[in-house]
Order: sequence, then structure tokens, then C-alpha cells
Amino acid sequence: MPDNIPFELRELIINKLPVEPLIRFRTVCKAWKSLIDSSDFIRNHITQQNQQHLLLRYHDAVHLELKYVSIADNDDATFPHHKVPVTIPQSVVNMVHYEITVDSSHGLLCLFGYFDEKAVIWNPSIRKAVDVVLPNMADFEIDVYRTVLGFGVCRETRDPKIVKLRKDMEGVIPWQVEVFTLSTRVWRSAYSSNVPSKYFWFGGEQVVVGGVVYWLAINRVDAVGGCGDLIVSFDLTSEEFGEVKLPHRLDYNNCRLCMFKPREQLVAIERCPEGYKPRVYHVWVMKDGVPKLFEKLFTISGHTLNGSLVSSVQ
Repeated sequence: MPDNIPFELRELIINKLPVEPLIRFRTVCKAWKSLIDSSDFIRNHITQQNQQHLLLRYHDAVHLELKYVSIADNDDATFPHHKVPVTIPQSVVNMVHYEITVDSSHGLLCLFGYFDEKAVIWNPSIRKAVDVVLPNMADFEIDVYRTVLGFGVCRETRDPKIVKLRKDMEGVIPWQVEVFTLSTRVWRSAYSSNVPSKYFWFGGEQVVVGGVVYWLAINRVDAVGGCGDLIVSFDLTSEEFGEVKLPHRLDYNNCRLCMFKPREQLVAIERCPEGYKPRVYHVWVMKDGVPKLFEKLFTISGHTLNGSLVSSVQ
């Protein structure tokens, strides 16, 4: 590319290219590598692409290993046949037993190797991964403890962050919180001092929406029969924790969190109790405002336990 072309114009041109040449162009110079690796460029490049990809993970029963496949979503009848091979970074392959997917944000995927005590921030598009070793907490000498991770990109700095919460299994020691910032590659204490109550117990899944991480949680002081109706949030910019109350029927046992990508909204899926036939699911969405409230969108019914198709949406 001629040297007399302004860098801003080069960025616009590069942004319209497919992923394969971008991987090669990272080696042209430091400026291009820094640009292509940046969170802003990744976000803009994903927005520019008409073709979206779904990254699926499955267990290969023959080779007894986890595998990944990227499926191009063209929103047409040929959708299942547009499979794209995925190069898995060695750091993910080396994870012991299994890895937990923390979340994806701005085209980045965060994986957590529970037995390895490490996380991996992976960009499947440019085939780059960064290993992040989870440090031991100060004055934390208990052998059995609970570790919870959150991952997302800061709204203001566009810097990927990992937040780690850790405490003892008995609920005696308060949650200890540390934050990892990709640009500095350093773990530090969170800015906020309002850490969650030591009586809060987090579910295994998290969702990041608009630069805020959300976890399902229960308050073991208030919970009756092991249920709860609470979401704990963590703002990746201010690093402040918050709480969102769920409707009573969306308790810990009958609720799952997911994100409705087209609208960047937090969605809660209410599951019917085990053994209920046919299966029924209620879909709730969190509305903006203070306080944040959940509104029921629709009900999916007719999905039976033998795997037959959904028959109706109300």
C-alpha cells in the first residue's frame, strides 16, 4: 500500500478485508499489528462483516477431545453447510481435562482452565491467544475454595478485562476481588470496595452486556430451600458491583441467563420444573432504567423431553 495514503484511510480499507489477509498483514509493521489487534478494530471489523460466525464446541467421541467449528450464519437454507475450520491455540489444547467458557466480547473469547489455574483470551479471527495465570490471593491458605471469573471489554478504554472473585467454600472469608487488564498484563485489586456479601453464592455462568458483567447468585442467608432471586453485576469501567432483583418466579433453580445479541440485552430464560410435560420456557428481558426490571417477552411451549420440535410460541 503506497506510503502517501493517510493511515486513517488505510484503516478504512483494511477494515473491509476478510480475516485471512488480516492475519498476514499483522506482520507488515508494528503499526498494522497494533491496529489489527486492537479491541476497537476487532469490534468495527465484526460490525462491517455481513457474514456472522457461530463458534461451536463439541466433544469428539472418537478421539476423546474437545473440538471447535465455526459456522457461517448466512441466514439462508444452506446455513448448516457453511463450516469453517478453526485453529485451536496450543494453550487451549493443553488445558487439563476441560475448560470453561467464561464469555465472549468484541470478538474475543475467554476460557478458564479450572484445574490449570489459568485463563486464555482467544481471538479466533486472527488466531491469537494470550495466557493469563491466575494468581493466589494474599492470606488465602485454604485448600478448598470457589473461583468465579468474569470477562468483557471496558466501554471507555476498549481494554479487555478479567475479574476474579475467590472465597472459601464454607462462606467464612469475604470474597476477594482482583482485576486483570490486557494492556498492562497485570493483576491488581479492584477499584471498588463494595465487594459482594460473603453469603452470596454465584452460579457458573456469566453474561456481559454493554460493558457490564452479570452473574446469577443466591443469598444463602435469605434463600429458602437453596433458591434465590438475585443477579450480581460488575461494571468494567467503574469496577463497581451492583445487584439486580429478579421476579420471584425467576429463582436460581429455574433460570438461565443468556444474551440476545441483536439488541445487546440481558435475557433470562425461565425453565419449567423437571418432569413437567410438555416443556415450557418463558423468555424475560431486562429493561433499562432505575431500578432495572425484567419484562416477560413470550412463552415457548410444546418442546417435549424426547427432543421433538417446538410447536408454538405465545
